[in-house]
Amino acid sequence: MVFVVAEIGINHNGSLEIAKKLIDAAVVVGCDAVKFQKRTVEKVYSKSALDAPRDSPWGKTNREQKNGLEFSLKDYEKINKYCKSKKIDWFVSCWDIDSQIKMRKFKTKYNKVASAMLIHKKLLETIAKEKKHTFISTGMSTMKQIEDAIKIFKKNKCSFELMHSHSAYPMPIEEANLQLITTLKNKFKCNVGYSGHETASYVVCLSAVLLGATSIERHITLDRTMYGSDQAASLEPDGLHRMVRDIRTVEKILGDGKKRIWDSEKPAQKKLREIFA
Repeated sequence: MVFVVAEIGINHNGSLEIAKKLIDAAVVVGCDAVKFQKRTVEKVYSKSALDAPRDSPWGKTNREQKNGLEFSLKDYEKINKYCKSKKIDWFVSCWDIDSQIKMRKFKTKYNKVASAMLIHKKLLETIAKEKKHTFISTGMSTMKQIEDAIKIFKKNKCSFELMHSHSAYPMPIEEANLQLITTLKNKFKCNVGYSGHETASYVVCLSAVLLGATSIERHITLDRTMYGSDQAASLEPDGLHRMVRDIRTVEKILGDGKKRIWDSEKPAQKKLREIFA
């Protein structure tokens, strides 16, 4: 089955109540996991970038905005407990080594390498040493950069799958280039999923499944008009429900590729081939 991840990311806007509602939405529609993001803000961004002006619900600088979107370890303890109570897996994409190490306490089943972090070799080493199955997004990366990342995971004998991705928010549909799923699968001999940043439609995700994507990750939100750079490129709960429903339908349609005569065909076989008996 296709592994479906509801990407909450930073669409919780720093609110545990919003995060819980998004987790609930993912549970109701049958997602396999929810995913968040974790950063040590002062390590990921330069002082000049953080001091730059930016109006947000939390203040007038980038620093206030970035800090406003970050959950603390205590917050993640509550998320961990909540996800366990709802029987859904959760995991994070960490943007720095300190965050990756701190999040180990939760013993999540999976890891994620964000497209932005694919060239951060020290972070990749830290992740690979945990030997958890890791989803590796490939947006804005060259084939050589993807290959270098894969070498780190193979060296550490850490299972992984690539995720074809495009790093614009939202992604222009004409740049989806889903044939790359097949290209990556053939070149690197591994499973390949799709991480989508398109607008409200989920037709790209369904098309990715038809091309053999083994996992689908899609940003979700309670309301696409909420504050946040990722909200417009996210699915609301109704859209998420339709996407998961249709992915499961497509899986049934695709079948297993084995030729057989179905029991449902046998009456027609008996009737229509009697002439040749």
